[in-house]
Amino acid sequence: MNTVEELQGKACPVIANHIKIALVGQPNVGKSMLINSVSNAHLHVGNFSGVTVDKTEVLFDYEEYHFTVVDLPGTYAFTDYTIEERVTHKYLCAESYDLIINVVDSTNLGKNLQLTSELMTMNKNMVIALNMNDEAEKEGLDVNASYMSELLGVPCVKVSAVTKEGIEDLLAAVIQVKESVNQQTKLVFSEAVEEEIAQIIWYLEKHKYDAKNSYRNVAINLLKNNKKTYQKIHDNPIWTELQPILIDASKHIELHHNSDDIKEAFAEEYASFNRGIVAEVVKQDTKKEQKTLTEKIDNILIHNLLGIPIFLFFMWGLFQLTFEIGAIPMDYIDAFFGWFGDTVGATIPNEDIRSLVVDGIIAGVGAVVLFVPNIMILFIGIALLESTGYMSRVAFLLDGFFHKFGLHGQSFIPLVTGFGCSIPAYMSARILKNDRDRLLTLFIIGFMSCGARLPVYVLFAGAFFSPAMAGNVLFAIYISGAMLGLIAAKILKLTAFKGEDEPFVMEMPKYRLPSIKLMWHTVLTKTMMYLKKAGTFIAAASMLIWFLSTYPKNLLLVESYETKIETAVGQEAKVTLENKLAQDHLEQSYLGQIGKFSEPIFSPLGFDWKMSVALQTGLAAKEVVVSTLGVLYALGADVDEENSSLMSAISSQISFASAISFIVVIMIYLPCLAASIVFTREAGGIKYFFYLLAFTSIAAYGMAFIAYNIALMFG
Repeated sequence: MNTVEELQGKACPVIANHIKIALVGQPNVGKSMLINSVSNAHLHVGNFSGVTVDKTEVLFDYEEYHFTVVDLPGTYAFTDYTIEERVTHKYLCAESYDLIINVVDSTNLGKNLQLTSELMTMNKNMVIALNMNDEAEKEGLDVNASYMSELLGVPCVKVSAVTKEGIEDLLAAVIQVKESVNQQTKLVFSEAVEEEIAQIIWYLEKHKYDAKNSYRNVAINLLKNNKKTYQKIHDNPIWTELQPILIDASKHIELHHNSDDIKEAFAEEYASFNRGIVAEVVKQDTKKEQKTLTEKIDNILIHNLLGIPIFLFFMWGLFQLTFEIGAIPMDYIDAFFGWFGDTVGATIPNEDIRSLVVDGIIAGVGAVVLFVPNIMILFIGIALLESTGYMSRVAFLLDGFFHKFGLHGQSFIPLVTGFGCSIPAYMSARILKNDRDRLLTLFIIGFMSCGARLPVYVLFAGAFFSPAMAGNVLFAIYISGAMLGLIAAKILKLTAFKGEDEPFVMEMPKYRLPSIKLMWHTVLTKTMMYLKKAGTFIAAASMLIWFLSTYPKNLLLVESYETKIETAVGQEAKVTLENKLAQDHLEQSYLGQIGKFSEPIFSPLGFDWKMSVALQTGLAAKEVVVSTLGVLYALGADVDEENSSLMSAISSQISFASAISFIVVIMIYLPCLAASIVFTREAGGIKYFFYLLAFTSIAAYGMAFIAYNIALMFG
């Protein structure tokens, strides 16, 4: 017999003696970690609901059997409302598998049995894994697994994914259920409900109705008004006679529960059954009936007055670390790509190809890699807060405030991530269960100023304000963007995303020490995803900008300037002429032509063609805006946001009102190309990109127009 250690890491072919398992449970019950205990799978185990959105299959060998475990998304109930519930519901109802392992949290059995009791209505073979047994013992909870097995008619096994306690017992129970005859569960409703179930079963048997699941399961689904069951049976000739039976049954059950809502009646039926099970099998050590460590910490962290200030302090600390520590390797990375570009460029004789490789590809990739340290630190901080259980509490804290603006409490995670980079922010919006809430959050993330916009803000703040005021101006810009986002969310909620607010269901898992191994796996996976997707698109966009700003070539213009440069006296005069050549060439390039063409559109905002071009290059990557302004204002492309000459040129050639208007557009308009592509994928189609384009363009143009005219009034 193989031990747990011997079976870890083994993969199996799907052949004889094969057992296929559907792993089901509510969020935060440790399903993913349980797989990790059995088969050494590398999954992201966090405490914020829905981290394993896609189903994951894990293969391993045990004794003479070959196992396939399908880890289905966490779901609170056996319905098909949210994304996770749809995936789980569809798989359990339509796919082929041998049995279900239902993972429950032993410390919160009453809540977890809600899903268990619903699964039992399917009459599928099942084993219940009473996970987190080690934590239950620490809290003085004793679950009588053997008696619970007798009450439910389902094998119940105490396990701990952390200590690997009971794993072999669980696998033995699975094999026993697989080898036994069909399992008969003991889910029993009240007398009134059971009476109506029996009546419907009798009718289905009488007419030999063809059902994938048991007649009992079909009867329960019909009584619960399950849409798919109704749709399937509606086209059958038996529907004519069955409909009045169902109407009478619903009236009888509603009358029994003194309610006119059949779903509410069934919710009470399940709750009553679950309370009875908990009362029978769970014993509490009276000596330990005191506040747990989790409760003591919660008294501080989710305090009515202190909770939000503590959260803001944590986030302030995280952003301080993100930008302060992240800035340390940036100079080295920048120097490396500068050296790499010079080294590669020296080996390419052709000027155009050298410019494409050095100024296009290497510079484009370098612009992305430059921000990797910041992104990694932000991901580490988010993963740390998530894995310890703190994120769920912050979502609880902010839910009431966010609901005033039409947002969900869980929206704060993608919105906060958006201050670092919009790409991972769009990806993290997957945690939102409801499609409407997720789309609304996706549309608002762009209002949170990402790190790539910071150089533009620093440039203009330094150009128009004293150093003492510049920091306050930056703070005001970020706060203004966030407030505009909340206002935009309210407008969208009242127009495009109408509907009643969904109730906020978020459990508060116990505080746990984070797993360094799993945190590192999470951070590494997300960082590589960032590099793969963002790096590719930004590099391609940089190549496109290089082409548009380089061609067509004007040889006569070049020759005339070369003569002037040769005869110029002094290095400064030569540099001035070289920059003037770059400016004139750019004005005649395809990019310059686009700028001239679009200038009338932006003139009401106080923009000239140069500012228009800078905005358009910023669609590829916001980092490009500063270097574009440097070229356009005859200072060369090799400038940064702290270049005092560029600040002087900006302040002398751009009015204060135009600068305010420009900042407002940068703050609101469409995110970079890479982020837009990720947005389109996460939202579910290209149509949403055009909705975002229209929404952000109208909002940016309208707000910039108002800001420009107000600035002129106080000018």
